[in-house]
Amino acid sequence: MTDKPISRFPIPKLADLPEDIRTAIEGVQEKAGFVPNIFLALAHRPDEFRAFFAYHDALMERDGGLTKAEREMIVVATSAANQCQYCVIAHGAILRIRAKNPLIADQVAANWRKADITPRQKAMLTYALKVSQTAWEVTDEDFAGLRGHGFSDDDIWDIGAITAFFGLSNRLVNMGSIRTNDQFYLMGRLPKA
Repeated sequence: MTDKPISRFPIPKLADLPEDIRTAIEGVQEKAGFVPNIFLALAHRPDEFRAFFAYHDALMERDGGLTKAEREMIVVATSAANQCQYCVIAHGAILRIRAKNPLIADQVAANWRKADITPRQKAMLTYALKVSQTAWEVTDEDFAGLRGHGFSDDDIWDIGAITAFFGLSNRLVNMGSIRTNDQFYLMGRLPKA
């Protein structure tokens, strides 16, 4: 447990926040049992908070050809490449829970190429890392390869959009030095008591 600051930037009091943001944060707290620090860190800029979480939810909670676990896998792999400790740990916890696999997040974060994932998922992450690190090199051949693994154009958009969104998130978190909640470290590693 740490008493270090959550962020380099101000953290507003919940009581001082606009009602919609306070309600959103309280809803997350009720569901998770704690408030993820990213919510508190972004709350000092309400318009950006609303836009950030609206786009996050549009990408991460939508139905489509990618499972929710695969969406989290993209976040963990690309966040590891971007050296975003917060996102690797927080989304690693969510990946463990959604995949029902206590080992997968560490494998994907350390070296997704060696992880116990399917060839389809490796193709997905190959593309995601290309978008993350060298997007200007994306070609029609990348799309053809993904289609060969059964990804639709909507799925390919989702992979790229998740990667791009979390590139923004990774940079905000690193710039703000936003700390990961201690609770994330153990989530999904052990069966619930």
